Amino acid sequence: MVFNSYSFVFVFLPAIIILYHLINRGGHYTSGKVVLLAASVLFYFYGGFAALAILTASLAVNYCLCRYLIMTDLDDRVRRFSLSAGIILNIGLLIYFKYLGFFESILNSLFKTGFPIREVLLPLGISYYTFSQITFLVDGYREPDKQYSLLDYALFVTFFPKISVGPIAVAKEMIPQFNDLSRKKVNYDNIAGGIVTFTAGLSKKVLLADNLAPYANWGFSHINDLGTTNAIISMLAYTMQIYFDFSGYCDMAKAICLMLNLDLPDNFLSPYRAVSVADFWKRWHITLTNFFTRYVYIPLGGNRKGRVRTYINMFIIFFLSGLWHGAAYTFIIWGLIHGIGISLSKLLKDRMKKIPHIIRCIGTFLFVNVTWIIFRSENLAYAIEFLRQLFSFKMIPVNIELVAEATPDEMQFLQWFILNSSGKTPYLSGCIIIIGFLLIASFISVYCKNSTEWLASLKLSGRTAATTVILLIMSILSLSGVSEFIYTNF
Repeated sequence: MVFNSYSFVFVFLPAIIILYHLINRGGHYTSGKVVLLAASVLFYFYGGFAALAILTASLAVNYCLCRYLIMTDLDDRVRRFSLSAGIILNIGLLIYFKYLGFFESILNSLFKTGFPIREVLLPLGISYYTFSQITFLVDGYREPDKQYSLLDYALFVTFFPKISVGPIAVAKEMIPQFNDLSRKKVNYDNIAGGIVTFTAGLSKKVLLADNLAPYANWGFSHINDLGTTNAIISMLAYTMQIYFDFSGYCDMAKAICLMLNLDLPDNFLSPYRAVSVADFWKRWHITLTNFFTRYVYIPLGGNRKGRVRTYINMFIIFFLSGLWHGAAYTFIIWGLIHGIGISLSKLLKDRMKKIPHIIRCIGTFLFVNVTWIIFRSENLAYAIEFLRQLFSFKMIPVNIELVAEATPDEMQFLQWFILNSSGKTPYLSGCIIIIGFLLIASFISVYCKNSTEWLASLKLSGRTAATTVILLIMSILSLSGVSEFIYTNF
C-alpha cells in the first residue's frame, strides 16, 4: 500500500485515525496501540507475505536478544558479544537481501568466476527497519535501564508512516510517545493541521514529482540525443523530481503522525537552500545522517583523532551512505563524491564564509544537480555519457520528442490556452510549459516554507481551507496513475 492511492486516502487512513481516537476516548490505551500495530501489519502485508514473515522474524530475534541478553546485569562481555552478534545478524540480513547479487557480480568480474547472479526478494523497508533495530540494540546496551514491552517495540519497528521510506527513528524518541497520556486526547487543531500538511505532501508527489518524472525519464533514456540544452532540462527535472518525491513523503508521514498526536523526527528541511555540502546533509535525509554520525562516525573516533583520521572517517560514512542507497557502483561513486564535497566544505569553511551567501547557495545547488546525474544513471557508462553531453556546450533546440512525450496530461489545458491565446505552435507552447514548470518547481523548492516552518506558523483560515480543498481535488484526480516513491527502492 502507498500513501498516494485511493485505498489509503479514502479508506485506510480515515478508518485508522477515527478508530484510534475512539478507542483512546474510552480509556483503552493499550487497545489503541494494538490498533496501530494491526494497521501497520496490514499496511506492510501489501508488500507480500514473505516480506512480512522476514520482518516478523527479524523483530522477534532483535527484541529477545536485546531484552534478555543486552539489557541485563549479565557480565559485560556477554552483553558486548550479544550486541555484536545482533549487529552482525542485522547487517548480514541486509547484505543478503539487498546486496547478494551485486557482490556476486563483483566476484565474477574480479576473479573470472561463474557464480550465478541470484534474484533475491527485497523486503519493503528493510534498509529502514534494519537501521532502526540496530539503534535499539546499541541504545539498549548504552542505557539498559530503559525497558520496553514487546507491543511497544513491535509498534515502533512496524509503524506504518515510517516503515517504507523512513525516517530512521530511534526507540527512545518514539516509544515514550506511544505511552504519553497527554497525547491520547483528540486534538482537532492537530487533525486540521495534519489534513493541510498531508494535502501539501500529496500535491508535491502527484502534481509535481510525478509530472516532472517524464522529463527526467526521457532524458536518461535518450542520453545520446541530449546536447547541453536537453541535458540541463533532464538534470534539473530529476533534481526537482527527487526533491518533491521525498519531501512529499516526509510531509505525509509527518501529517499522519500529527493527526495521531505523535511526532516524527524531521527528515527533510529545504536542502536546496544549503550553502555547502555539509549544510546539505544537515537538511537532506537528516535521520540517515544522524544514524551514521551517532552509530558509525563517533565510534570510529569522529574528529577526535586528528585531521587525517577525521577525513578518513567521513569518507567511510559517505561510502556507506552511497552503498545504503543501492547495490550499484553509481551509488557508491555518488557517495564518495559527496564525501569529497563535504571534506572540502569543512576544510575551506573559513574562506567560504567570505563568499556571498547567494553564491554559496548556487554553487552547492549546482554540485548537487551534477551528482544527481550519477545517482540516477543506470550505470557509470551512462553517467559519463550524460556528463559529456551536459558539458559539450551543444546548445541545440529542445528535442521535439521530449516536448511531445513528456508534457503531462495535467498541462494539456494550459497548452491549449497558450495555443489559442498567442498563436504559438504546439512545439513552442510545449517548450514554454517545460521551462515554466521547472522554474516554478525550483522557486518552490528554494523559497517556499518547508512543512516544519509553516506548521509552526499555520493559522487555519478560509483561504487555507479553500487552498487545501483545491489541491486535494487536483491531487485526487491525478491518483489514477499511482507511482512508487523513489526512496521506497532504497
